[in-house]
Parts: sequence; C-alpha cells; structure tokens
Amino acid sequence: MDREPILEIKGLRTSFFTDDGEVPAVDDVSLYVHEGEMLGIVGESGCGKSVTSLSIMGLIPSPPGKIVDGDILYQGNNIVNLPEKKMRAIRGNDIAMIFQEPMTSLNPLFSIGNQLIEAIRTHQNVSKKAAWDKSVEMLKLVGLPRAEELMDDYPHQLSGGMRQRVMIAMAMICEPSVLIADEPTTALDVTIQKQILQLMKELNQKLNTAIIMITHDLGVVAEVCDRVVVMYSGKIVETADIHTLYKDPKHPYTKGLLASIPDLRKKSEKLYSIPGNVPKPGSITEGCRFAPRCEMAFERCFQEDPALYPCSSDEHEVRCFLHAPEEVKP
Repeated sequence: MDREPILEIKGLRTSFFTDDGEVPAVDDVSLYVHEGEMLGIVGESGCGKSVTSLSIMGLIPSPPGKIVDGDILYQGNNIVNLPEKKMRAIRGNDIAMIFQEPMTSLNPLFSIGNQLIEAIRTHQNVSKKAAWDKSVEMLKLVGLPRAEELMDDYPHQLSGGMRQRVMIAMAMICEPSVLIADEPTTALDVTIQKQILQLMKELNQKLNTAIIMITHDLGVVAEVCDRVVVMYSGKIVETADIHTLYKDPKHPYTKGLLASIPDLRKKSEKLYSIPGNVPKPGSITEGCRFAPRCEMAFERCFQEDPALYPCSSDEHEVRCFLHAPEEVKP
C-alpha cells in the first residue's frame, strides 16, 4: 500500500525497571495501520500485546515502566515524548481504547450518562444537552435497548455484555481515527462475543475507524481483521494479511497456534499444544526466543536472534532462520 498509515510504530522498546534490572516487555516492535483497516495482534499472555497498546496511549506506569526507544507516529507526528496535556487531548479523542475488563474501566460512582457526557465535553466544546443527545445516539448505535433509561443507570446494574457495549460507545463517542480494542470479548459468552465483533466491524465500516484488535484468539482475528501481527516474548515473529497467514503460515510458533485451534470436522482425542512455556520477559538474552520450544530449531537459533525476513508477498514477514535468504536449511 502506498498511502500513508494513520498510525505507525517504529522500533518500539518498552521496559520495566525492577530490583533485578531492566525487563524488556516490548522489544523492537514495528507495525502500522491504515485508515479504515482492522489489524489483529495475537499471541499468548505476556507476549507484549497490551504493553504495546498502553505505549501507544501513553499509559505506561512510570515508574517502573518506560518507553526506552522507538517512535509512535500518529498522522506523521511522533507522540512518544508529547507533554501530558497534549497527550490527553489526543487520548480518547483521536486515539481511543477499549480495555479488557469494563467493570474496572467504568467508574462505579457515576451513571453511564454522566461518564459518556464527560467523555464528549472533555474533548469537544458542546452543550450538556448536545452531549446528552449524542450519548443516547451512540448507545443506540452500539445496539443497546432503552438508551434514554440507561443514561441514568450505574455500571453494576448492567450485564457484562451491556457494559462492554457501553465501553465501545464511550471509546467511539468522539469518533476517533484509531480504536485499540484490548481483548474486547474475553469475559463474554460466545453469543455476545459474536455480537460485539459484528458491532466493531460495522463501526469500522460506517465511521472508517482504524481498529487494532488485541487478542489471543485466532478465531476472532479470522472473523474481523484484514492483517495480523503475531507476537512472542516481546517481539513480532510474523506479519501477513489474514488470508496468507491462515493459508501459508511460516513461523513455527504461528503454525503451533493454528494447530491448537479445535477443528469440529475432525475427531481427535487430544488437542495439539506447543511444548514448554512462554519464557519470563528478559530471561532469554541470546538466540531466538522461541528456540527452546521449537521442534525445528538448530544450532544457529540458540546463538543469534533472527531478523524479520520478507516472504512471498511484500506484507508477509517472518522472524525465523528457516526463511533467511542466506540460510542453508537443515
């Protein structure tokens, strides 16, 4: 694609500084998303997905966390070292985020309407009546019944699915250019999950919002995303458009994730699982971080850290020596 991305991350490194030293949570991550595009970021818990999103939002707790290197470009402007006042103007207005657990993200002391109105009036110079009308309109847009009555309800009076819809309404109310959804369907049952994903796809198409979907569920990614980034232990190990990734995965970790998905068409006694465990951040300092769990690993994998190598298409890259141009495959 030759058009400019609306959001681009270049060489992002985010670390946490503890008594035991620096722990790199995100290590040299580069990715981009275009206007109106849906990008999936997948990987196991602790791989750096959420830290990447919090870095974009300028919400890394400091101390102990800090962005130690890299650029985050929004509409071509680097927002990494913006003063907090300027970052607050962007956060929620231009770049919004839906957090994993809506009950901890909504203030239990204020009504739904109060919180929605505040979200609008913080960023836009509108009257309280105009903000109320827009809040009701947005609650209807996210498929909530009796929107006017809901404005007076408190978070504890709503079900998990309704709270998640309120969170989406709150994130979308200022019509941001970029929406980051961090595990938006984790705590919901399957029926509500499908409705929420459908809703996000519709909002993406109606408002042309770029959406970054963070999840560990490859089924979610297959349903709604255009491209996907696979992360492991703080690094991107593979990136491709959705059809290429599912049809022709290259990295052993991606293959393992796809093999772990249950297939209802096949009878099997046991589901496949990738051997071993995700390494503790910062514990592997030499070689490929997936090598200790990889059935294809050879000597070089334990000595050097592979780069992201281009594959068949321009947008398909993989961090694996098996696909290095100079490597004689074992």
